[in-house]
Amino acid sequence: MALWRKKSTPPPPPPSGPGGPPSAGGRADERVYDDPPTRFLSGDPLQDRRQVRVLLDAIARVSESRDLESLLEHVVDSAVSTTGAEQGLLVLLDDEGRQTVRVARRLDPGGAGALAVEGPVKYSTSVVARVLADDEPLRTTVDNEAEARELGTSVFDLKLRAVMCVPLTPGRDHPSRSHLRGALYVDSKAATRSFTDEDLALFSALAQHIAIALENAHLNLEALEKVRLERSLEIASEIQEGLMPKAPPEIDGYELFGWYRPAEHATGDFYDFVVTRDGRLAVVVGDVTGHGIGPALVTATAQASLRSYAKILGDPGEVVTQLNQDLCERLDDGMFLTLFVAFLAPDGQVHYVNAGQTPPLLWRKQGGAIQALAGTGPALGMMDDFEYQSEGPIALEAGDRLILLTDGLVEARHRDRPDRLFGESGVRATLSELLLSDPSAQALTEGLVQGVLEFAGGRREDDMTVVTVRRRAT
Repeated sequence: MALWRKKSTPPPPPPSGPGGPPSAGGRADERVYDDPPTRFLSGDPLQDRRQVRVLLDAIARVSESRDLESLLEHVVDSAVSTTGAEQGLLVLLDDEGRQTVRVARRLDPGGAGALAVEGPVKYSTSVVARVLADDEPLRTTVDNEAEARELGTSVFDLKLRAVMCVPLTPGRDHPSRSHLRGALYVDSKAATRSFTDEDLALFSALAQHIAIALENAHLNLEALEKVRLERSLEIASEIQEGLMPKAPPEIDGYELFGWYRPAEHATGDFYDFVVTRDGRLAVVVGDVTGHGIGPALVTATAQASLRSYAKILGDPGEVVTQLNQDLCERLDDGMFLTLFVAFLAPDGQVHYVNAGQTPPLLWRKQGGAIQALAGTGPALGMMDDFEYQSEGPIALEAGDRLILLTDGLVEARHRDRPDRLFGESGVRATLSELLLSDPSAQALTEGLVQGVLEFAGGRREDDMTVVTVRRRAT
């Protein structure tokens, strides 16, 4: 039986198999973590895109829904469908501390999604009681009767194979978090079913959104709108930060560095590095119009889709064309995505598409000239039948730099003269000065950002993103 619970003790080493090796000082069937897993991305592009959509859809619904009951049913349905559980429950404690099932949904064997549980609801009350008493998440797979009895009589009697339960925690800063006591719970009797760390991470996030929705129901209307939006944006910001590359990949012949800052909690900007199936590196910078929760939803979906297409398709024009067709079906009128995608080959050859993005700048070490890579097509979401064509190849020689940036930098306003913009001229002048010392990709990026922020007096009116590519000597 693999059991995960949150404890204030050092985390164990990564598991080497189902459940992993026993943690020091613990039973052979128990694993102790500082916190429940927080990364729900598995590395499978299609699965990750689906996970992102589920969670961001929950964020959007919590931010916008006025119907609490339908919202709770939807989030429980999402928990059931994404984890593959047979049933999912929202259990709350009443004033006397008794468990009350607020929402009970089951997986439709016919594939129609989740349905209401009819008749008496049967679940492991002992597991829920344990989670609420300890205020810790629990994930377990039952392998024999002894393990079932150890968890509780109900687990044994119901012949449960897999159980997962997390307490409802709206967040430390939520203004009305003290009254809520409850848990989100799923189980399955299927012999082949077990829940993963990714399931628990996504499940915990969904439980948090249920907690936010329930707590918000006890706030007055004015406070409700403010808190609900701020908390949703904070979570969206955390998700987006998790989707951004933690560190640039180590690629022979190139040095890479990326930086971004949102104007608000959530951003319409994103950047990414993707290794293609033929060993090239796709470098991506995108910018959805506006900033906040709406553009954040689009950026997450676009980024997940783009990673999939870049690994399957061999040409940036094909990648952008396919992504544009997808987005045109989903984007609201007036919303679009500007995008720059470059495929970098090990020999320095670069093919690219610039779909309405701020022109990247190519600096040649030989001679010190700066060249702008102009647009090659419209922004995505404007013309669903447009066929994007790759430009290039252009050859990067040793020491050459390619600087990708969004319009938040070139449109930064002067701290004392708001009618004066930093502009492409400011970017070129700053780069020319910095490049005299032959800086690293990170130093060049940070120097450019510092120059923009000094010009603007530290203010950011729009999202800002910079990616620098430096060609190394081979």
